[in-house]
Amino acid sequence: MPVQLVAKKPRSSRPIHLVAGGDLKGAGLDAAASAWAKAAGFKGEAGQSLLLPGAGGEVAGVLFGIGKADGRPALATGALAKSLPDGDWHFAAAPEKPTLAALGMLLGGYMFTRYGKKPRASIRLAVPSGADAAYLARASEAAFLARDLVNTPTNDMGPDELEAAVRALARSHKAKVSVTSGDDLLAANLPMIHAVGRASDKAPRLVDMVWGPRGAPKVTLVGKGVCFDTGGLDIKPPSSMLHMKKDMGGAANVLGLASMIMASGLKVRLRVLIPAVENAISGNAFRPGDVLRSRKGTTVEIGNTDAEGRLVLADALALADEEAPSLLVDMATLTGAARVALGPELPPFYTDDEALAAELAAASAGLEDPLWRMPLWRPYDAKLSSKVADMNNVTSDGFAGSITAALFLRRFVERARSWAHFDIFAWNPTDRPHGPAGGEAQGIRALEQVIARRYG
Repeated sequence: MPVQLVAKKPRSSRPIHLVAGGDLKGAGLDAAASAWAKAAGFKGEAGQSLLLPGAGGEVAGVLFGIGKADGRPALATGALAKSLPDGDWHFAAAPEKPTLAALGMLLGGYMFTRYGKKPRASIRLAVPSGADAAYLARASEAAFLARDLVNTPTNDMGPDELEAAVRALARSHKAKVSVTSGDDLLAANLPMIHAVGRASDKAPRLVDMVWGPRGAPKVTLVGKGVCFDTGGLDIKPPSSMLHMKKDMGGAANVLGLASMIMASGLKVRLRVLIPAVENAISGNAFRPGDVLRSRKGTTVEIGNTDAEGRLVLADALALADEEAPSLLVDMATLTGAARVALGPELPPFYTDDEALAAELAAASAGLEDPLWRMPLWRPYDAKLSSKVADMNNVTSDGFAGSITAALFLRRFVERARSWAHFDIFAWNPTDRPHGPAGGEAQGIRALEQVIARRYG
């Protein structure tokens, strides 16, 4: 890992001077360092860095501007993970948000190296005063797990491999896993998961992981595990299909969240449900105009085979709902409409629980883990009507796609005490300070905090 945490600052450690709003006087610099910064034109703008020379020509430290930027100012330290020379480093003074400042560097140091890309030399960062080292470990490991899963191409991350990833996580935390696959899905009354995945040569399946004591509050996570989405018979154009290895980003994110919950030992009975499928094309692919019967018994007319994620989630949500969990959360790379509305960095979430919405908003802001509540606008529910079935899986007018997808899922949740749906992107289109272009964890730190405060 390019950035590693160390508990104590070695004597050879070099200081990181954080410059807030261009205030060099508040950075604790000596006269020589201040003169060097002025001569080099360093103004402390957000993301700007300047190496400080030592008496013998060695690197003696670094200045880094945190500016007054909105968004993720504490996590902006991730840029240092890409620019600092290897060796030991420490913050010269405790950052305003020490845990997030250290987390930014950990996340910014991530590299996906499975296919031969060589990792950078390692930076060793002393845990800053006031930082939560245990949190840093579980939050960074969760993000890296989600990123690795999303970044792995489908030839190495199909339904088989996604199941194996769940089993590996379960083994490390002594959780139990059961799997229903292939035609057994029909016998288990999970018909829409079967319908979406049956065209692939990799059997569709529902992976079910359980951890924690039975008597504890039930927290259930459902993650969309479409390992590749061609669009089915309503096939996507090549440009839209290019990144469809990430269509299991919901599953990757709930596994990252589950790893945080288990690592922190929260007093919950955790259940993770992942419908793992490929939306492929063959002679037995489901078709536009087909009518599918769901686990709940509701019939669904297929208006578009490229709206398959909500179908597999519906069966999994109906199963989860049957045991009336205290909290039911689903995460999915569900709609392009969410990206049009809020862009790639700000995932929308939907819930009827006003208290939960307020808790998520507060956690999102405090942890620099962006989320934005969108409305479950009930008048749009009628747009899902069908002339031949109980409902259609898409609307006919193309408006409010993320909202109507959430309303579709809402029909399969009745007993859960609280439910929230997250329409995430799970991807950085370009490099960002806290993470390179590619797979991304979104919302899971905010969710973990809310779950910990509710049930921990």
